[in-house]
Amino acid sequence: MFRYVHTNIIAKNASKLVSFYKTVFHCQSINETRDLRGEWLDKLTGLSKAHITGEHLLLPGYNKEHPTLEIFAYDTLKEAIPAEINRPGIAHIAFEVDDVEATLKEVISAGGSAMGEVVTAAYPDSMEAVFVYAKDPEGNIIELQSWRKIKA
Repeated sequence: MFRYVHTNIIAKNASKLVSFYKTVFHCQSINETRDLRGEWLDKLTGLSKAHITGEHLLLPGYNKEHPTLEIFAYDTLKEAIPAEINRPGIAHIAFEVDDVEATLKEVISAGGSAMGEVVTAAYPDSMEAVFVYAKDPEGNIIELQSWRKIKA
């Protein structure tokens, strides 16, 4: 069996970031909180005395189990490198929303920030998309997108 299960964000303040994703993106708690430590975790992470706390949130638009957004915090964090859209590796997570501009305002009022400009792009089959990148309160990049049929 193969199936996509979750995406993980390591947070400076997991409870604050969990609240942000619940409020702005309607992620839901599925009562999967974590307080992990032990020899198995040290072996898994390659860290000594690793301790992880956090929560799994159900992503909007899916069933009651998966996929989830896993927001965790370690007791000890390395210094963060600011997220940039063209840095190799995982660049962003994306949410399809009804109104990109209104959701961007929600992101900002909840402690996030704008990144770039709202753009509209034409796609095949008379479709167009509205896009913008934003950052959550800890600087992780989020893509907001909305799709619509171009009126003839």
